[in-house]
Amino acid sequence: MFMKLDRLQAELPQPKKPDPNAAAALQELLGGKYGEMSTLGNYMFQSFNFRNKSKLRPFYSLVSSIFAEELGHVELVSTGIAMLNNGPGDDTEEVDVSKAPFHDMQDIRLAGSFLSNGGGATPVNSNAQSWNVDMVTTTGNIIIDLLHNFHLECGARLHKLRVYETLTDPTGREVCGYLLVRGSVHAHAYALALKKLTGVEIEKMLPTPNIVLDKIPECQKYLQEGSHRRLYRFSPDDYKEAAGVWSNDEVALPGDPPGNLEVVDGLPEGGKIPELDGNYGAFAPNYAPQEIFEIASKLYKKSR
Repeated sequence: MFMKLDRLQAELPQPKKPDPNAAAALQELLGGKYGEMSTLGNYMFQSFNFRNKSKLRPFYSLVSSIFAEELGHVELVSTGIAMLNNGPGDDTEEVDVSKAPFHDMQDIRLAGSFLSNGGGATPVNSNAQSWNVDMVTTTGNIIIDLLHNFHLECGARLHKLRVYETLTDPTGREVCGYLLVRGSVHAHAYALALKKLTGVEIEKMLPTPNIVLDKIPECQKYLQEGSHRRLYRFSPDDYKEAAGVWSNDEVALPGDPPGNLEVVDGLPEGGKIPELDGNYGAFAPNYAPQEIFEIASKLYKKSR
């Protein structure tokens, strides 16, 4: 089962301005072939389907811990998309709908993100193609699944670097910076798991593609705090066996700040989920929301 906390895994800065085309680029990190919906779907169903969980506990715990983190990655990217999409951004009440207040939205990359979704994120890629189950691999064979996961994380790194290179807004770049660090952890973890199963030193292939994260300014605070050396269990008591793979005997990848790897109880501190302003002309949450606000206020007071 899962526990939901009202926090993001990382703090996201507010966008400098609405930028729906930047949000469209970020959609690739959500619903693309190597996006967070794919990593989530793969690790989730692999953990559900895992054979001999008790006998292969270190590997099962590793996949399960990373799966739990990916739930938060989907939330983080979706939040970044919604923040960037929160435009043209008009909280004026009683907007004159006859004057085409959203004329400019005809020209954005993913017009459907506004027309159908009110500026929210959905599981599609940057071309509005839907994410689908064909992107999930769960064979039941531990080595094939782990090798696929290693490929998936390396592909995701390339994905994030390319999206990062298209962005200038701090919100989208922060999403990329955080995920580049955490994705490197996951690629490293799957490499170590394969090494322990096969003896092949696959971690020597990292980082793939070959660019160290000290070239990405948004990665620096996460590297300095040691995030690249930490595997979070996202559980108070379970999945401790992941330490058999993500072992303190192993060290950070060359090019990253040095130090031993560690399994961390619980979850990262994270950051506050930002408040998205309403856009009443777009009927989000409604055209004239005063009555809804009053109802919600009464219910909130009652709950206290």
